[in-house]
Amino acid sequence: MSNTNNSLGFESLCIHGGHKGEQHRAHLTPIYATSTFTFDSAEQGIAIFKGEEKGYIYGRFGNPTTNEAEDKIALLEAYGLKDQNGNPLQLKAILHASGMAAITTMLLANLKAGDTIITHHSLYGGTQEMIDKILPNLNIKATIVDFHDLNSVNAAIKADDTIKMMYVETPANPTLQCVDMEELAKLGKTYNLIICADNTFATPYLQQPFKYGVDFVMHSTTKFLNGHGTAVGGILIGRDIEKMNTVVTKTHRLLGGNSNAFEAFLLNNGLRTFSLRMERHCSNAEKVAAFLEQHPSIAKVNYLGLSSHPDHAIAVKQMKHAGAMLSFELKGGFDAGVKFIDKLKLCVSAVSLGTCDTLISHPASTTHVGVKKEDRERFGITDGLIRMSVGIETLEDIINDLTQALA
Repeated sequence: MSNTNNSLGFESLCIHGGHKGEQHRAHLTPIYATSTFTFDSAEQGIAIFKGEEKGYIYGRFGNPTTNEAEDKIALLEAYGLKDQNGNPLQLKAILHASGMAAITTMLLANLKAGDTIITHHSLYGGTQEMIDKILPNLNIKATIVDFHDLNSVNAAIKADDTIKMMYVETPANPTLQCVDMEELAKLGKTYNLIICADNTFATPYLQQPFKYGVDFVMHSTTKFLNGHGTAVGGILIGRDIEKMNTVVTKTHRLLGGNSNAFEAFLLNNGLRTFSLRMERHCSNAEKVAAFLEQHPSIAKVNYLGLSSHPDHAIAVKQMKHAGAMLSFELKGGFDAGVKFIDKLKLCVSAVSLGTCDTLISHPASTTHVGVKKEDRERFGITDGLIRMSVGIETLEDIINDLTQALA
């Protein structure tokens, strides 16, 4: 739980947040590569299992390396926020083996057969497939509504009392659709819905969903939080500490999607430079988007920092900066997308995002290949759409590579 370091600045929290003294006085928290932990006595083991004494039990339940990453990210998401009593907001975070593991824990800890989720189009492909292919087998349904239309959202919730959760992903992957979290959360709470937000694209550096009353926030820590493409991971952060410590923790442990000490160590190291990296990511992306918008081979650029983006005003309202992610539509469709990818020399063709180097992907043939074409196109994911995670390289080198690949 984020109960220390509340007086530090954001950049300082990236380095010092969640860190606790270690008996051997190691500068950085080591990799606790152990599957289990010992007890001084049978009585101590009983006390720790009952929660009467703090201590570590088993690797699947956590260890000092994973706990530091959890506490640090909880502090970043809570930075500067207050609870209903005016005290610094306290959050609980649980590190997972992947972003999808974190999302799965959140869903199964909060929903049961017969429940319905209300969400919007243009979600991350894995989330969309989870909703389409896994949850129906558990008799959990999804209602998809345009979250820009609050009247339609209200009508849908009012008409279906099985709706228990509102799921928001903003900015969305890969169209950069942005929805108003404040208004949606306010509406959802009038119906006592659980409000969840995937904050992977924005990160706590750019926006803090808990500011708007959101109950749960998820991240793929693989992306900007780690920042170096060295480890897969995910995190679930919750506002209700008791629920996080009981129902959610039990679900997490039984599903078995826990992180491990080595990948948590890499995440901790990545977080130390998180704030600095985000500054450069955002600065480069803003200039790359401006370049692409003027290029004759491109039909459309999706970047929240451009006034041409339909959700520009919403992004200005709830984000510190438009971010490092953008997508653009090539005029030549699918074939143009494939040829463009093959001509890249500096930018890397890969399906992930948020690393120091610029990553470019073609969603129609990769991340969203499992989504029906008619659904993709309805969500704005056309055959010629290219997604771009702008890195921290020299700006001119990025633009030169795009220029030659588009020629």
